[in-house]
Amino acid sequence: MVSIILIAVPMAVAPGIGLSFFIYFKDKFEKEPFRLLRNCFLFGAVSIIPAIIIELLSGFAGMDENKGVLTTFFYAFCIVAVAEEVCKYVVLRFYVYKNAAFNEPFDGIVYAVMISMGFATVENILYAVTSGVGTTVLRMFTAVPLHAVCAIFMGYFIGKAKFSGRVPLNIAKGLFFAVLAHGLYDFFLFQKNVPALGILSFVTLGASVYLSFVAINKHQKNSPFNNRNSGNMINDSANAGAETN
Repeated sequence: MVSIILIAVPMAVAPGIGLSFFIYFKDKFEKEPFRLLRNCFLFGAVSIIPAIIIELLSGFAGMDENKGVLTTFFYAFCIVAVAEEVCKYVVLRFYVYKNAAFNEPFDGIVYAVMISMGFATVENILYAVTSGVGTTVLRMFTAVPLHAVCAIFMGYFIGKAKFSGRVPLNIAKGLFFAVLAHGLYDFFLFQKNVPALGILSFVTLGASVYLSFVAINKHQKNSPFNNRNSGNMINDSANAGAETN
């Protein structure tokens, strides 16, 4: 048992760290402070605590993924997806959103992913300890990337909220698309009535990965720190950020 844990736990940590560095290097034009990135990761790890409590309480209330299609749907979307994405959003919105280092739309993606990878890493460790190497390997290519793409959706719109106005609408969009992707993935995975529908979890993940790259490329292209853009864009972004803070 101990030897299995010694193998599974490092494997559980690796994808979250790897995806964090992937997004860090995607931030091409103006890197974020390491201290802030580290803290986002750590606060994201802590944010799993209220999510676990909510999910445990729902289980005690008889609400879980094994109670029929409608209950599974409600559990996947309204319990798991909402609880986990809102917990991560709270860190993003109230810890880093108004920080001066958050100075371009792409930073929303960077910080959201760091928070989400902290959350996903702790979740992955818990699965590694309880379920072993096989589950850990599977989650390296499924659940952890799913957390990352949900964070990209959220961060994309949070970045827009800070620098292009329409704050409530963009925040709502960020939460909606993060919850939608997360809920769809979990619902197709959890439901037992039609096992073949499980394949749609991977379809959801694949489509979400594609759309996340679209979001990344769009914010990269429009970055005010991109030399291809007019220098005036920096002032425009700074002014928009000041108006929404």
